[in-house]
Amino acid sequence: MINWLANPARFIRVSEKAVPWCGWTAAAVLALGLFWSLVLAPPDYQQGDTVRIMYVHVPAAWMALSVYLFVAVASAVALVWRHPLAEVAARSAAPVGAAFTFVCLATGSLWGRPMWGAWWVWDARLTSVLVLFFLYLGYIALVNAFDDPSRGGRAGAVLALVGVVNLPIIKFSVDWWNTLHQPASVMRIGGPRIAVSMLVPLVIMAAGFMLLFALLLMVRMRTALNERKAMALRLNAGAVAPRQPEPEPAVAAHTAIS
Repeated sequence: MINWLANPARFIRVSEKAVPWCGWTAAAVLALGLFWSLVLAPPDYQQGDTVRIMYVHVPAAWMALSVYLFVAVASAVALVWRHPLAEVAARSAAPVGAAFTFVCLATGSLWGRPMWGAWWVWDARLTSVLVLFFLYLGYIALVNAFDDPSRGGRAGAVLALVGVVNLPIIKFSVDWWNTLHQPASVMRIGGPRIAVSMLVPLVIMAAGFMLLFALLLMVRMRTALNERKAMALRLNAGAVAPRQPEPEPAVAAHTAIS
């Protein structure tokens, strides 16, 4: 499947049909998830309605890690196999992942204020997620720092691969260190410890965020490919443009003077 979509023109044709379906599905799933989270889900017996921030914060955190892993894998494919679309996919996914990470940090701060009494603490989980946000920003800056796009892509790919080390630190920071952040309650070996009435809308919101990422990724990749195509057409048009004939030198008229 990956090799079949390696052709940019084929990817544009397939994504043209997939984008509307993905968009409407994402909108429907997110609308259902938000309604279930804000209206149908019960308040927490300790946190009250403040727990509803979880339905945005947790899926955003999951997507922040997942998108970075996607960027790293796409970067590795671009470096090793020279996949035509891998670098485009990594470049297109990075800003979306940075946005998810920012939402994770912002909602975590809003959630932490009433629970911990502070907007921010240098907790191991919070600090490692902040490092992830800086890795996203560093990748975006690095791939655009070179006049040669291929050099920028290679430099960004190396940074993305090095930054993968931070992912297990984020995941296991609550187990390795004594932190204020609560341990995992959904993705754990013994099964979820969260009530089903809260788990269902959380999973629906996570599915909606995944569909939203797929939609934004396809749109951004299509835009990047069309920009490259337009640039190539301009360069080719400039290269094959007929040269204007040089004007003939003026012939001076010599008049014989008798």
